Amino acid sequence: MTAGNETASNEAASSRTRTIQCISPIDGKPYAERALASSAATADALARARLAQKDWVGRSLSERIALVRAGVAHLGEMNDEVVPELARMIGRPVRYGGEFSGVNERACYMADIAQQALQPIMVEDSDQFERRIDRVPQGVVFIIAPWNYPYMTVINTLVPALIAGNAVVLKHATQTLLVGERMVRAFIEAGLPPDIFQNLFLDHATTGELIAGKSFDFINFTGSVAGGRAIERAAAGTFTALGLELGGKDAGYVMADADLDAAAETLMDGAMFNSGQSCCGIERIYVAGEVYDDFILKAVELVSSHKLGDPLDPETTLGPMAAERFATEVRSQTIEAVRAGAMALIDPIHFPQDDRGAYLMPQVLVDVSHDMRVMRQESFGPVVGIMKVASDDEAIALMNDSNYGLTASLWTSDAERARRIGAQIETGTVYMNRADYLDPGLCWTGCKLTGRGGALSAIGYHNLTRPKSYHLKKII
Repeated sequence: MTAGNETASNEAASSRTRTIQCISPIDGKPYAERALASSAATADALARARLAQKDWVGRSLSERIALVRAGVAHLGEMNDEVVPELARMIGRPVRYGGEFSGVNERACYMADIAQQALQPIMVEDSDQFERRIDRVPQGVVFIIAPWNYPYMTVINTLVPALIAGNAVVLKHATQTLLVGERMVRAFIEAGLPPDIFQNLFLDHATTGELIAGKSFDFINFTGSVAGGRAIERAAAGTFTALGLELGGKDAGYVMADADLDAAAETLMDGAMFNSGQSCCGIERIYVAGEVYDDFILKAVELVSSHKLGDPLDPETTLGPMAAERFATEVRSQTIEAVRAGAMALIDPIHFPQDDRGAYLMPQVLVDVSHDMRVMRQESFGPVVGIMKVASDDEAIALMNDSNYGLTASLWTSDAERARRIGAQIETGTVYMNRADYLDPGLCWTGCKLTGRGGALSAIGYHNLTRPKSYHLKKII
Protein backbone atom coordinates (compact mmCIF):
# COMPACT_ATOMS: atom_id res chain seq x y z
CA MET A 1 0.00 0.00 0.00
CA THR A 2 2.59 2.48 -1.10
CA ALA A 3 1.24 5.99 -1.54
CA GLY A 4 -1.52 5.42 -4.04
CA ASN A 5 -4.15 7.49 -5.73
CA GLU A 6 -7.95 7.47 -5.72
CA THR A 7 -9.65 4.80 -3.65
CA ALA A 8 -12.41 2.53 -4.89
CA SER A 9 -14.96 4.40 -2.80
CA ASN A 10 -13.80 7.76 -4.11
CA GLU A 11 -14.00 6.42 -7.65
CA ALA A 12 -17.51 5.08 -7.13
CA ALA A 13 -18.64 8.46 -5.91
CA SER A 14 -16.85 10.09 -8.82
CA SER A 15 -18.80 8.09 -11.37
CA ARG A 16 -22.04 9.51 -9.97
CA THR A 17 -21.07 13.08 -9.20
CA ARG A 18 -18.07 13.57 -11.52
CA THR A 19 -16.16 15.13 -8.66
CA ILE A 20 -13.42 13.90 -6.36
CA GLN A 21 -12.93 14.78 -2.71
CA CYS A 22 -10.03 14.95 -0.32
CA ILE A 23 -11.15 13.66 3.08
CA SER A 24 -9.05 15.15 5.85
CA PRO A 25 -7.59 12.54 8.23
CA ILE A 26 -7.78 15.08 11.03
CA ASP A 27 -11.55 14.82 11.39
CA GLY A 28 -12.75 12.57 8.57
CA LYS A 29 -14.55 15.44 6.85
CA PRO A 30 -14.26 16.67 3.25
CA TYR A 31 -11.48 19.23 2.94
CA ALA A 32 -11.45 19.91 -0.80
CA GLU A 33 -13.47 18.92 -3.85
CA ARG A 34 -12.84 19.31 -7.56
CA ALA A 35 -14.71 18.43 -10.74
CA LEU A 36 -13.20 15.75 -12.94
CA ALA A 37 -11.98 16.95 -16.32
CA SER A 38 -14.38 16.22 -19.17
CA SER A 39 -13.25 14.33 -22.25
CA ALA A 40 -13.33 17.52 -24.28
CA ALA A 41 -11.34 19.48 -21.71
CA THR A 42 -8.77 16.69 -21.45
CA ALA A 43 -8.35 16.47 -25.22
CA ASP A 44 -7.95 20.24 -25.43
CA ALA A 45 -5.35 20.26 -22.64
CA LEU A 46 -3.29 17.56 -24.32
CA ALA A 47 -3.45 19.32 -27.68
CA ARG A 48 -2.25 22.55 -26.09
CA ALA A 49 0.56 20.68 -24.32
CA ARG A 50 1.81 19.23 -27.62
CA LEU A 51 1.71 22.60 -29.31
CA ALA A 52 3.45 24.34 -26.41
CA GLN A 53 6.18 21.70 -26.32
CA LYS A 54 7.24 22.56 -29.87
CA ASP A 55 7.90 26.14 -28.83
CA TRP A 56 9.39 25.22 -25.46
CA VAL A 57 12.06 22.91 -26.88
CA GLY A 58 13.05 25.71 -29.25
CA ARG A 59 14.05 27.92 -26.35
CA SER A 60 17.62 27.84 -25.14
CA LEU A 61 18.56 25.45 -22.36
CA SER A 62 19.66 28.36 -20.19
CA GLU A 63 16.26 30.02 -20.57
CA ARG A 64 14.42 26.82 -19.63
CA ILE A 65 16.65 26.37 -16.59
CA ALA A 66 16.04 29.95 -15.44
CA LEU A 67 12.26 29.66 -15.75
CA VAL A 68 12.18 26.35 -13.88
CA ARG A 69 14.37 27.77 -11.11
CA ALA A 70 11.98 30.73 -10.84
CA GLY A 71 9.01 28.38 -10.56
CA VAL A 72 10.64 26.43 -7.75
CA ALA A 73 11.55 29.62 -5.90
CA HIS A 74 7.98 30.91 -6.19
CA LEU A 75 6.68 27.62 -4.84
CA GLY A 76 8.93 28.12 -1.84
CA GLU A 77 7.36 31.52 -1.24
CA MET A 78 4.04 29.72 -0.71
CA ASN A 79 5.41 27.51 2.08
CA ASP A 80 3.48 29.21 4.87
CA GLU A 81 0.26 28.21 3.08
CA VAL A 82 1.54 24.80 1.99
CA VAL A 83 2.46 23.48 5.45
CA PRO A 84 -0.98 23.67 7.15
CA GLU A 85 -2.60 22.62 3.88
CA LEU A 86 -0.53 19.42 3.92
CA ALA A 87 -1.44 18.81 7.56
CA ARG A 88 -5.12 18.95 6.66
CA MET A 89 -4.76 16.74 3.59
CA ILE A 90 -2.38 14.00 4.81
CA GLY A 91 -1.92 14.60 8.54
CA ARG A 92 1.78 15.51 8.54
CA PRO A 93 2.60 17.65 11.59
CA VAL A 94 3.26 21.33 10.90
CA ARG A 95 6.34 21.22 13.13
CA TYR A 96 8.29 19.63 10.26
CA GLY A 97 7.77 22.58 7.94
CA GLY A 98 6.68 20.93 4.73
CA GLU A 99 8.87 19.67 1.89
CA PHE A 100 10.46 22.73 0.36
CA SER A 101 13.95 22.03 1.66
CA GLY A 102 13.99 18.71 -0.20
CA VAL A 103 12.24 20.21 -3.22
CA ASN A 104 14.82 22.96 -3.47
CA GLU A 105 17.80 20.63 -2.98
CA ARG A 106 16.65 18.29 -5.74
CA ALA A 107 15.59 21.04 -8.13
CA CYS A 108 18.82 23.00 -7.74
CA TYR A 109 20.97 19.92 -8.26
CA MET A 110 19.11 18.91 -11.41
CA ALA A 111 19.33 22.44 -12.76
CA ASP A 112 23.05 22.57 -11.96
CA ILE A 113 23.87 19.38 -13.89
CA ALA A 114 21.52 19.94 -16.83
CA GLN A 115 24.11 21.37 -19.20
CA GLN A 116 26.46 18.44 -18.70
CA ALA A 117 23.78 15.72 -18.55
CA LEU A 118 22.14 16.86 -21.80
CA GLN A 119 25.23 17.66 -23.84
CA PRO A 120 25.72 15.65 -27.03
CA ILE A 121 28.10 12.71 -27.12
CA MET A 122 30.56 13.62 -29.85
CA VAL A 123 31.95 10.49 -31.51
CA GLU A 124 33.77 12.23 -34.36
CA ASP A 125 34.16 15.79 -35.56
CA SER A 126 36.64 15.66 -38.41
CA ASP A 127 37.06 17.12 -41.89
CA GLN A 128 35.06 14.19 -43.27
CA PHE A 129 32.43 13.35 -40.67
CA GLU A 130 30.42 14.62 -37.76
CA ARG A 131 29.05 11.75 -35.69
CA ARG A 132 27.21 12.53 -32.49
CA ILE A 133 24.38 11.41 -30.21
CA ASP A 134 21.96 14.09 -28.99
CA ARG A 135 19.49 13.86 -26.11
CA VAL A 136 16.07 15.04 -27.33
CA PRO A 137 12.90 15.36 -25.20
CA GLN A 138 10.36 12.56 -25.08
CA GLY A 139 7.54 15.04 -25.82
CA VAL A 140 4.63 15.08 -23.36
CA VAL A 141 5.43 13.61 -19.94
CA PHE A 142 2.60 12.37 -17.72
CA ILE A 143 3.27 12.39 -13.96
CA ILE A 144 0.90 10.36 -11.77
CA ALA A 145 1.86 11.48 -8.28
CA PRO A 146 1.39 10.00 -4.79
CA TRP A 147 0.13 11.71 -1.67
CA ASN A 148 2.83 10.82 0.88
CA TYR A 149 5.46 13.34 -0.32
CA PRO A 150 3.32 15.16 -2.84
CA TYR A 151 5.78 17.93 -3.74
CA MET A 152 9.11 16.11 -3.66
CA THR A 153 7.92 13.13 -5.69
CA VAL A 154 6.62 15.44 -8.41
CA ILE A 155 9.73 17.61 -8.47
CA ASN A 156 11.91 14.52 -9.10
CA THR A 157 10.43 14.26 -12.60
CA LEU A 158 8.98 17.72 -13.20
CA VAL A 159 12.21 19.70 -13.05
CA PRO A 160 14.36 17.53 -15.34
CA ALA A 161 11.41 16.94 -17.69
CA LEU A 162 10.83 20.66 -18.21
CA ILE A 163 14.51 21.53 -18.41
CA ALA A 164 15.03 18.81 -21.04
CA GLY A 165 12.32 20.39 -23.21
CA ASN A 166 9.25 18.28 -22.42
CA ALA A 167 5.72 19.41 -21.68
CA VAL A 168 4.31 17.99 -18.43
CA VAL A 169 0.78 16.92 -17.52
CA LEU A 170 0.26 16.20 -13.81
CA LYS A 171 -2.41 14.03 -12.22
CA HIS A 172 -2.11 14.20 -8.47
CA ALA A 173 -3.58 11.87 -5.87
CA THR A 174 -7.07 12.61 -4.55
CA GLN A 175 -5.71 12.79 -0.99
CA THR A 176 -3.48 15.70 -2.06
CA LEU A 177 -6.02 17.30 -4.33
CA LEU A 178 -4.71 20.85 -4.05
CA VAL A 179 -1.02 20.17 -4.70
CA GLY A 180 -1.14 20.03 -8.50
CA GLU A 181 -3.08 23.28 -8.70
CA ARG A 182 -0.64 25.01 -6.40
CA MET A 183 2.43 23.77 -8.28
CA VAL A 184 1.09 24.85 -11.67
CA ARG A 185 0.12 28.24 -10.27
CA ALA A 186 3.60 28.77 -8.80
CA PHE A 187 5.36 27.96 -12.07
CA ILE A 188 2.99 29.94 -14.30
CA GLU A 189 3.13 33.00 -12.04
CA ALA A 190 6.93 32.75 -12.21
CA GLY A 191 6.84 32.99 -16.01
CA LEU A 192 6.55 29.44 -17.34
CA PRO A 193 4.42 29.26 -20.53
CA PRO A 194 0.85 28.37 -19.42
CA ASP A 195 0.35 25.19 -21.44
CA ILE A 196 3.76 23.61 -20.88
CA PHE A 197 2.81 22.47 -17.36
CA GLN A 198 -0.82 21.53 -16.67
CA ASN A 199 -2.73 19.84 -13.86
CA LEU A 200 -5.71 17.59 -14.63
CA PHE A 201 -8.26 15.97 -12.33
CA LEU A 202 -8.80 12.49 -13.76
CA ASP A 203 -10.37 9.25 -12.56
CA HIS A 204 -8.79 5.83 -13.05
CA ALA A 205 -10.90 4.90 -16.06
CA THR A 206 -10.06 8.07 -17.99
CA THR A 207 -6.39 7.75 -17.04
CA GLY A 208 -6.31 4.20 -18.39
CA GLU A 209 -7.99 5.26 -21.63
CA LEU A 210 -5.50 8.09 -22.15
CA ILE A 211 -2.55 5.77 -21.59
CA ALA A 212 -3.99 3.09 -23.88
CA GLY A 213 -4.56 5.77 -26.52
CA LYS A 214 -0.87 6.73 -26.45
CA SER A 215 -1.62 10.25 -25.31
CA PHE A 216 1.79 10.56 -23.65
CA ASP A 217 5.41 9.91 -24.59
CA PHE A 218 6.64 9.10 -21.09
CA ILE A 219 4.72 8.13 -17.95
CA ASN A 220 6.09 8.42 -14.43
CA PHE A 221 4.07 6.74 -11.69
CA THR A 222 4.79 6.51 -7.98
CA GLY A 223 2.33 4.33 -6.12
CA SER A 224 1.24 0.81 -5.40
CA VAL A 225 2.33 -2.35 -7.17
CA ALA A 226 -1.28 -2.86 -8.25
CA GLY A 227 -1.31 0.65 -9.71
CA GLY A 228 1.92 -0.02 -11.59
CA ARG A 229 0.51 -3.21 -13.05
CA ALA A 230 -2.63 -1.37 -14.16
CA ILE A 231 -0.49 1.23 -15.95
CA GLU A 232 1.61 -1.46 -17.65
CA ARG A 233 -1.57 -3.21 -18.85
CA ALA A 234 -3.02 0.04 -20.16
CA ALA A 235 0.24 0.89 -21.95
CA ALA A 236 0.68 -2.59 -23.44
CA GLY A 237 1.42 -2.36 -27.16
CA THR A 238 1.84 1.42 -27.18
CA PHE A 239 5.59 1.22 -26.48
CA THR A 240 5.26 4.24 -24.20
CA ALA A 241 8.28 4.60 -21.93
CA LEU A 242 7.47 4.05 -18.26
CA GLY A 243 9.11 4.96 -14.97
CA LEU A 244 7.55 3.09 -12.04
CA GLU A 245 8.41 3.49 -8.35
CA LEU A 246 6.18 1.04 -6.52
CA GLY A 247 6.25 -0.80 -3.18
CA GLY A 248 8.98 -1.13 -0.62
CA LYS A 249 9.90 -3.06 2.52
CA ASP A 250 13.18 -1.37 3.31
CA ALA A 251 15.59 -3.05 5.71
CA GLY A 252 18.21 -1.93 8.18
CA TYR A 253 21.10 -4.04 9.45
CA VAL A 254 22.90 -3.02 12.66
CA MET A 255 26.28 -4.68 13.13
CA ALA A 256 28.13 -5.13 16.38
CA ASP A 257 30.59 -2.30 15.61
CA ALA A 258 27.86 0.25 14.83
CA ASP A 259 27.31 3.53 16.64
CA LEU A 260 24.19 2.31 18.45
CA ASP A 261 22.90 5.73 19.42
CA ALA A 262 23.10 7.00 15.85
CA ALA A 263 21.68 3.76 14.46
CA ALA A 264 18.71 3.71 16.81
CA GLU A 265 17.92 7.39 16.30
CA THR A 266 18.15 7.28 12.50
CA LEU A 267 16.39 3.96 11.99
CA MET A 268 13.53 4.80 14.34
CA ASP A 269 13.11 8.16 12.66
CA GLY A 270 13.12 6.36 9.31
CA ALA A 271 10.44 4.00 10.57
CA MET A 272 8.16 6.58 12.20
CA PHE A 273 8.54 9.90 10.34
CA ASN A 274 5.40 10.91 8.43
CA SER A 275 3.64 8.16 10.41
CA GLY A 276 5.72 5.60 8.54
CA GLN A 277 4.31 6.68 5.18
CA SER A 278 7.58 6.95 3.30
CA CYS A 279 8.64 5.03 0.19
CA CYS A 280 12.09 4.44 1.67
CA GLY A 281 10.98 4.27 5.30
CA ILE A 282 12.47 1.53 7.46
CA GLU A 283 10.02 -1.36 7.95
CA ARG A 284 12.28 -4.18 9.21
CA ILE A 285 15.57 -4.24 11.11
CA TYR A 286 18.13 -6.98 11.70
CA VAL A 287 20.52 -6.55 14.65
CA ALA A 288 23.66 -8.44 15.59
CA GLY A 289 23.12 -10.53 18.71
CA GLU A 290 25.92 -8.82 20.67
CA VAL A 291 24.15 -5.44 20.60
CA TYR A 292 20.54 -6.54 20.15
CA ASP A 293 19.33 -5.88 23.71
CA ASP A 294 20.94 -2.45 23.90
CA PHE A 295 19.51 -1.49 20.51
CA ILE A 296 16.01 -2.56 21.54
CA LEU A 297 16.16 -0.47 24.72
CA LYS A 298 17.18 2.61 22.75
CA ALA A 299 14.54 2.01 20.06
CA VAL A 300 11.71 1.63 22.55
CA GLU A 301 12.73 4.77 24.43
CA LEU A 302 12.82 6.81 21.21
CA VAL A 303 9.49 5.58 19.86
CA SER A 304 7.73 5.94 23.22
CA SER A 305 8.68 9.62 23.32
CA HIS A 306 6.53 10.55 20.32
CA LYS A 307 3.42 12.66 20.72
CA LEU A 308 0.49 11.47 18.62
CA GLY A 309 -2.22 14.01 17.93
CA ASP A 310 -3.49 16.96 15.92
CA PRO A 311 -0.93 17.74 13.19
CA LEU A 312 -1.77 21.45 13.46
CA ASP A 313 -0.40 21.42 17.02
CA PRO A 314 3.33 22.34 16.93
CA GLU A 315 3.99 19.86 19.76
CA THR A 316 2.70 16.89 17.75
CA THR A 317 5.40 14.61 16.32
CA LEU A 318 3.07 11.95 14.83
CA GLY A 319 -0.13 12.97 13.10
CA PRO A 320 -2.87 10.69 11.82
CA MET A 321 -2.20 8.45 8.87
CA ALA A 322 -3.50 9.87 5.60
CA ALA A 323 -6.67 7.78 5.74
CA GLU A 324 -8.34 5.47 8.23
CA ARG A 325 -8.11 2.51 5.84
CA PHE A 326 -4.31 2.78 5.91
CA ALA A 327 -4.30 2.66 9.72
CA THR A 328 -6.66 -0.32 9.61
CA GLU A 329 -4.19 -2.28 7.46
CA VAL A 330 -1.28 -1.56 9.82
CA ARG A 331 -3.38 -2.53 12.84
CA SER A 332 -4.31 -5.76 11.08
CA GLN A 333 -0.68 -6.66 10.35
CA THR A 334 0.33 -5.87 13.94
CA ILE A 335 -2.51 -7.88 15.52
CA GLU A 336 -1.77 -10.86 13.27
CA ALA A 337 1.91 -10.76 14.25
CA VAL A 338 1.17 -10.64 17.97
CA ARG A 339 -1.24 -13.55 17.65
CA ALA A 340 1.51 -15.49 15.85
CA GLY A 341 3.98 -14.92 18.69
CA ALA A 342 5.43 -11.44 18.21
CA MET A 343 5.79 -9.14 21.20
CA ALA A 344 4.68 -5.49 21.02
CA LEU A 345 7.06 -3.34 23.08
CA ILE A 346 5.43 0.10 22.99
CA ASP A 347 3.06 0.54 25.92
CA PRO A 348 -0.28 2.15 24.96
CA ILE A 349 -0.05 4.14 28.19
CA HIS A 350 2.19 6.58 26.28
CA PHE A 351 -0.61 7.30 23.79
CA PRO A 352 -3.83 7.57 25.82
CA GLN A 353 -7.09 8.09 23.89
CA ASP A 354 -5.25 8.90 20.68
CA ASP A 355 -5.12 5.48 19.02
CA ARG A 356 -8.34 5.58 16.97
CA GLY A 357 -9.46 5.85 13.39
CA ALA A 358 -6.67 7.33 11.29
CA TYR A 359 -4.70 8.08 14.46
CA LEU A 360 -2.39 5.13 15.05
CA MET A 361 0.13 4.79 17.87
CA PRO A 362 3.61 3.65 16.81
CA GLN A 363 4.77 0.12 17.54
CA VAL A 364 8.00 -1.88 17.77
CA LEU A 365 7.68 -5.64 17.37
CA VAL A 366 10.19 -8.31 18.40
CA ASP A 367 10.06 -12.11 18.23
CA VAL A 368 8.96 -11.64 14.64
CA SER A 369 9.66 -13.92 11.67
CA HIS A 370 9.33 -13.82 7.91
CA ASP A 371 6.22 -15.97 8.24
CA MET A 372 4.42 -12.81 9.36
CA ARG A 373 2.89 -10.28 6.96
CA VAL A 374 4.40 -7.42 8.94
CA MET A 375 7.84 -8.61 7.83
CA ARG A 376 6.89 -9.47 4.26
CA GLN A 377 4.20 -7.10 2.99
CA GLU A 378 4.46 -3.35 2.82
CA SER A 379 3.07 -1.81 6.01
CA PHE A 380 3.48 1.88 5.14
CA GLY A 381 2.75 2.88 8.69
CA PRO A 382 4.40 3.47 12.10
CA VAL A 383 5.34 -0.14 12.87
CA VAL A 384 8.70 -1.87 12.62
CA GLY A 385 9.75 -5.45 13.25
CA ILE A 386 13.21 -6.21 14.70
CA MET A 387 15.02 -9.55 14.48
CA LYS A 388 18.28 -10.80 16.03
CA VAL A 389 20.84 -12.23 13.59
CA ALA A 390 24.02 -14.24 14.15
CA SER A 391 26.03 -13.32 11.04
CA ASP A 392 26.33 -11.15 7.96
CA ASP A 393 25.22 -14.08 5.83
CA GLU A 394 22.01 -14.45 7.81
CA ALA A 395 21.32 -10.72 7.60
CA ILE A 396 21.93 -10.70 3.84
CA ALA A 397 19.60 -13.66 3.31
CA LEU A 398 16.85 -12.00 5.33
CA MET A 399 17.25 -8.63 3.64
CA ASN A 400 16.99 -10.34 0.25
CA ASP A 401 14.00 -12.42 1.35
CA SER A 402 11.58 -9.81 0.04
CA ASN A 403 9.57 -9.08 -3.09
CA TYR A 404 10.77 -5.47 -2.95
CA GLY A 405 14.10 -3.72 -3.47
CA LEU A 406 14.28 0.03 -2.90
CA THR A 407 16.88 0.75 -0.18
CA ALA A 408 18.91 -0.98 2.51
CA SER A 409 20.59 0.70 5.48
CA LEU A 410 23.85 -0.77 6.83
CA TRP A 411 25.27 0.31 10.19
CA THR A 412 28.96 -0.37 10.78
CA SER A 413 32.26 1.44 11.25
CA ASP A 414 33.84 -0.74 8.54
CA ALA A 415 33.28 0.76 5.08
CA GLU A 416 34.79 -2.23 3.29
CA ARG A 417 32.40 -4.55 5.12
CA ALA A 418 29.51 -2.34 4.07
CA ARG A 419 30.66 -2.43 0.44
CA ARG A 420 30.96 -6.21 0.53
CA ILE A 421 27.51 -6.68 2.07
CA GLY A 422 25.97 -4.00 -0.14
CA ALA A 423 27.14 -5.79 -3.26
CA GLN A 424 25.10 -8.82 -2.22
CA ILE A 425 21.85 -7.02 -1.40
CA GLU A 426 19.11 -6.93 -4.03
CA THR A 427 18.14 -3.29 -3.80
CA GLY A 428 18.24 0.04 -5.62
CA THR A 429 20.24 2.03 -3.05
CA VAL A 430 22.64 0.98 -0.29
CA TYR A 431 23.20 3.36 2.62
CA MET A 432 25.95 3.17 5.20
CA ASN A 433 25.20 4.88 8.51
CA ARG A 434 22.15 6.72 7.22
CA ALA A 435 18.65 5.91 5.99
CA ASP A 436 15.48 7.33 4.50
CA TYR A 437 17.21 9.94 2.36
CA LEU A 438 17.15 10.63 -1.35
CA ASP A 439 20.44 11.94 -2.76
CA PRO A 440 19.71 13.86 -6.00
CA GLY A 441 23.20 13.07 -7.26
CA LEU A 442 22.41 9.36 -7.27
CA CYS A 443 19.87 7.52 -9.38
CA TRP A 444 16.66 6.86 -7.44
CA THR A 445 15.74 3.37 -8.58
CA GLY A 446 14.61 -0.05 -7.43
CA CYS A 447 14.34 -3.67 -8.40
CA LYS A 448 11.88 -6.56 -8.05
CA LEU A 449 8.31 -5.34 -7.39
CA THR A 450 9.64 -1.91 -6.48
CA GLY A 451 9.48 -1.12 -10.18
CA ARG A 452 11.74 0.03 -12.96
CA GLY A 453 13.46 3.08 -14.35
CA GLY A 454 15.28 5.75 -12.41
CA ALA A 455 14.83 9.37 -11.37
CA LEU A 456 17.25 12.19 -10.56
CA SER A 457 21.00 12.29 -11.31
CA ALA A 458 22.17 12.39 -14.93
CA ILE A 459 20.33 9.12 -15.46
CA GLY A 460 17.05 10.89 -14.68
CA TYR A 461 17.69 13.15 -17.67
CA HIS A 462 18.47 10.14 -19.84
CA ASN A 463 15.09 8.58 -19.01
CA LEU A 464 13.23 11.79 -19.82
CA THR A 465 14.91 12.11 -23.20
CA ARG A 466 15.67 9.75 -26.06
CA PRO A 467 18.95 9.37 -27.94
CA LYS A 468 19.06 10.71 -31.50
CA SER A 469 22.09 9.91 -33.65
CA TYR A 470 23.61 12.07 -36.39
CA HIS A 471 25.99 10.71 -39.01
CA LEU A 472 26.92 13.64 -41.26
CA LYS A 473 29.26 13.14 -44.17
CA LYS A 474 30.84 16.41 -45.18
CA ILE A 475 31.37 17.39 -48.82
CA ILE A 476 34.98 18.20 -49.46
